[in-house]
Amino acid sequence: MFHHIKGKVVHLEQNIAVIDCGGLGFEVNVTANTLSRLQLGSEALLYIHENIREDIFDLYGFFDRQEKRCFQMLIGVSGVGPKAAMSVLSSATPQSLAMAIISGDEKALTIAPGIGKKLAQRILLELKDKISKETEGFMPVLTGSQSQNDGGSKLSDAASALAVLGYGSAEISLALKDIAIDELSLEDIIKAALKNMVK
Repeated sequence: MFHHIKGKVVHLEQNIAVIDCGGLGFEVNVTANTLSRLQLGSEALLYIHENIREDIFDLYGFFDRQEKRCFQMLIGVSGVGPKAAMSVLSSATPQSLAMAIISGDEKALTIAPGIGKKLAQRILLELKDKISKETEGFMPVLTGSQSQNDGGSKLSDAASALAVLGYGSAEISLALKDIAIDELSLEDIIKAALKNMVK
């Protein structure tokens, strides 16, 4: 089982990167977002998801763990295969996908080639339900001027979006601590939390 592949980028084409690891070239399916961050001749590390069946051995590679986590969540939705998941993640960053799921924005999904209205609705329904269950025990602690209504709602939505990106309750609680909830938009709260996690 592959966790990641690290090596020299020797070939790039639409949705494909070939990574040379000690003379062995791995052909990896990548999203447009990951592809844009790779440079021919440079070293790269891609987090890998394998799709292995009787007649298939495909590798899917992602520049960061957040994108891999979103891919794995998407293929867990009934009717969404690896190609559809890659299409969604080529049209949306993990953060914008998380925002779309929390806000129920199906248009953000239907801009991806091959994703129709019904499939977009199914993705939103199943993932929102999954995230609700994952963050069920999350109780945000409001500090300072954070209001119980708007601040609590924003914190809950931010926690759900961070759960989409693969973070656990303890990490989320710590990352959201001391953020000025009332002064920021939901998107800015998520960005601030992600910066806190990097510290």
